Formats: sequence, structure tokens, C-alpha cells
Amino acid sequence: MATIHIMEHGEQRTAGVREQVPMTELTEFFSRAFTDTMAALQAQGVHPTGAPFGKYYGPPGAVVDVEAGFPVAAVIAPAGNVVPGTLPAGQVAAATHTGPYDTMTDTYSELERYFADSSLTPGPVMWETYLSDPEVEPDPANWRTEICWPVHQG
Repeated sequence: MATIHIMEHGEQRTAGVREQVPMTELTEFFSRAFTDTMAALQAQGVHPTGAPFGKYYGPPGAVVDVEAGFPVAAVIAPAGNVVPGTLPAGQVAAATHTGPYDTMTDTYSELERYFADSSLTPGPVMWETYLSDPEVEPDPANWRTEICWPVHQG
């Protein structure tokens, strides 16, 4: 069970790739998006300021509208499929998921219950920050992912 709390999130500049991706191809998309984004950042002499993220525009179905990349300190120049973006400012419900990525639906369900029980409305986007590097921590049971889901204002 995840611990969920409300926190204030400051706007975070990002660099990443956004595509409509079939759910069955999500792993390949993330790998390509992270590789492409790192190459674009290196070419511009920019370093990520934090862990990689995946930002979801609306609930996933058979196809998901997703952006993946890294937080950065300043706006980058677009390079190929890599574009500047942001993780929005405002209140978010945050939960840390521990375990493999394919069990994150459990944590999302907990977040949905939290929103309902707290009479809060979830915003239209949400993002995941991948706190564990699978190359450094090969055991998926130990992977940590922070899920941030903005609280809709108004």
C-alpha cells in the first residue's frame, strides 16, 4: 500500500519525446525516448536535473498519449523529435510505488480511491518519476517510482 500525500509542485522544465503509443509498445518507446533525449541534451551541453519521467495526457487505453524525458534547468532547443516541455506547477497527490512497472495500476487505483475519499478531482495529466535505474537495481521488486497526479483546481 502506497503512502499518498498532497504536496505543492513547482513548475519543472523538461526535455522529451511525446507520441501516441500502443500500450504494447510502451517499453520500447521509453527506451527510445530516453536515448533520443539524452543525445539531444548532450549535443546542447545540457545535463538532466533529475530522474527520468513519463507524463501521461489522459487515462491510458489501447493507445496512450505519453511524453518521456528528463527535467532540465532551462528551455532546450527542439532537436528532431525532442522538444521542450514542463511538468506543471500546483498541488499534486503524490505516491511512491515500490515494485515492477506492471503493478503500478495498483498504486493508481489507490490514488483514484484517495481522490474519491477526499472529494478531490484529479487533473487531466499525471506523471511518473523513475527513481530507480533498472541497470543499477536489477530486481524489479525494489524499483521505486513516484507518481504525481495534479489536483484539479476549479
